[in-house]
Amino acid sequence: MSILSISGITKNFGGLTVLDGIDMEIEQGKLYQLIGPNGSGKTTLINVVSGLLKPDDGKIIFDGTDITQKGLFDTYKTGLVRTWQIPQPFNTLTTMENFLISSSGNAGESFLIAPLKSKWKNDEKRITDKAMKIMEIVSLVEKKDTISQNLSGGQQKLLELGRAMMSDASMILMDEPIAGVNPTLAHEIFEKISSLCKKQKITFLIVEHRLDIALQYADHVFAMNRGKIIAQGSSDDVIKHPKVMESYLGE
Repeated sequence: MSILSISGITKNFGGLTVLDGIDMEIEQGKLYQLIGPNGSGKTTLINVVSGLLKPDDGKIIFDGTDITQKGLFDTYKTGLVRTWQIPQPFNTLTTMENFLISSSGNAGESFLIAPLKSKWKNDEKRITDKAMKIMEIVSLVEKKDTISQNLSGGQQKLLELGRAMMSDASMILMDEPIAGVNPTLAHEIFEKISSLCKKQKITFLIVEHRLDIALQYADHVFAMNRGKIIAQGSSDDVIKHPKVMESYLGE
């Protein structure tokens, strides 16, 4: 069953068509990858699906809800969450603090309830326990008291993944999660993502350029060029598709 259905999505900037009738079906609990040369429209598509940009035409249905015209925050509240190519943690907060503020459902965040500790202390314990579990999943427990700006680039990518999980997302959109990361940690990041798909049934749609590492983890691959989906299927089938080879290598 599809958790995300994208039909006829079009986006223009001035006289330039960046997305040209995109159709995609995403099933729950699988790892999808979106590939294509620079300028093919991949990040624009992620921006539209996440609510950062509004499409000019088409429809986006997520988990039975029409989110086509929802903004970034309203889309986030449906359980569809995105991370960014350049991690954007709260730099002066620790890893633990970044995790804690990424969770919802804490009654203590209410201005009226905050002075009444008895009303929110159980929420605080629940969220702290949850943060510790997720930090263990993303291998950041030893860095829980580290100021986030002092984490390595790869660790900040793991922090982004963990913060998305703290929101109880059922689907996560990721833009180049292993950009600038050494190969060993890059594999570790994708192994964790793959495990989350299998064990927790979280769905991922990932834009990534490092195909030598990323493709071996994909359940399904979409290839884009000039604002269109030009191929889809298994990693092997897509990477050998004539249109995909032409888009990367030229005629």
